[in-house]
Amino acid sequence: MTDITQTPPRHRKPSAAATLLQSRYAGALVSLIVISIFLYLYQPVFLTWPNLMNIVKSNSVAFILALGATFVVISGTVDLSFGSATTAAAMVFGLLLINGTPLPLAIFGALLAGGLLGAFNGYLVSYAKISFFVVTLGTLSVFQSGALIMNDGGSYSVFSQPTFKALNTFVNGNLGPVPIILIFDAVLFLIAGGVLRYTSFGRALYAIGANPEAARLNGINVRRVLFTVFVISGMTAGLASVVQVGRLTVASPEVDLNLLLTVLAAVLIGGTAMTGGEGGVLGTLIGMLFLGVVQNGLTLTGVSSFCQGTLSGGILIFSVWLGGVRGMLRSRRQAKLT
Repeated sequence: MTDITQTPPRHRKPSAAATLLQSRYAGALVSLIVISIFLYLYQPVFLTWPNLMNIVKSNSVAFILALGATFVVISGTVDLSFGSATTAAAMVFGLLLINGTPLPLAIFGALLAGGLLGAFNGYLVSYAKISFFVVTLGTLSVFQSGALIMNDGGSYSVFSQPTFKALNTFVNGNLGPVPIILIFDAVLFLIAGGVLRYTSFGRALYAIGANPEAARLNGINVRRVLFTVFVISGMTAGLASVVQVGRLTVASPEVDLNLLLTVLAAVLIGGTAMTGGEGGVLGTLIGMLFLGVVQNGLTLTGVSSFCQGTLSGGILIFSVWLGGVRGMLRSRRQAKLT
C-alpha cells in the first residue's frame, strides 16, 4: 500500500544553461552584449554615437524586411523572394521618380508593387495550395527577371531628380542627433509588435503556425490569413525599396543575395521558430542588432567584406540548429512535468 503521507518527488530546477537555451532571445541578447564589450575594448570608436547610428542606417533596409519576414515565419512558411521583390519594387520606384511623379505617389507605387508581388505569392500558397518553398523559390527568379526587363538590365539614377532631396532627408537626415530613419524604424517596430500581440489577426497567425488544422477547426480562415501574411511581406519589400534607393541614389536591378541570408538569420537568431507558432519582433530586433554589430566589428577590425556572406550563412545554420535544441529541451521539460 502506498503511503499517502509520503512527500511527492521534486523536479530538479533546470540549469542556467538549459534555461538560457530555452529562452527565445536571451542567447542572442547575451551574445550581443559580449561582442559589444569586446569591440569597445579593442575598438573604442565602436560605442561612439556616429558609429552606432551608422549601424542603424546601414541595416535599416534589412530590418524593415525582417519585420515582414517575422510574420511569414510565425505562420509556418518562409518567403525566399522578398529580396527580388525589393529589387523589383525599387525599379518601379525609380521609374516613377525619373518620370516626375511626386514623391508620395512614387512611394505609394513602390508599396503597391510590393503588395501585388506578395499577393501573387500568397494566392499561389494559400489558394492554389502550392508549396511555399516552391512558390517563393520560383518567384525569386521571376521577380528578379522582371526587374532586369524594366530597363534592359540598366539602373535608374534618381540623384538628379527634384524629389531626391526630400528622399535623401528622410533616409539620411537627422532630427537633432537622432536619424529620421531610426524614428521611422521604431514606429514600424511598434506597429508590427502591436499587431502580433493585440489583434485577432496576430493571435490567428500564431495559431496557424502552431497547428493549421486545429486553427481551421476553431473557425480561423487559414487561407485568408496566409494570403495576408505574404501581402505584408511584399509591402515591407516595397517600403524597404524606398529606403534602399534613398541610400544608394540609384534603383538597381541587381539582387543582393546576402540580404536574404541576413534577414532570415536575424529572424531565427531572435527566437522565431522555423516551424512556426513562436516568435516576435523583439527577438528580430535583437537578432538584427547582433548581426549589425558583428558586421560593423568586421569592418572596424579590417576583415574583408567578402567574409560577411560566409558569416551570415554560418549564423543562419547555427540559428536553425539552436532552435531545434531549444525545442528538444522544452519537450523534455514538459515531459518531466507531465
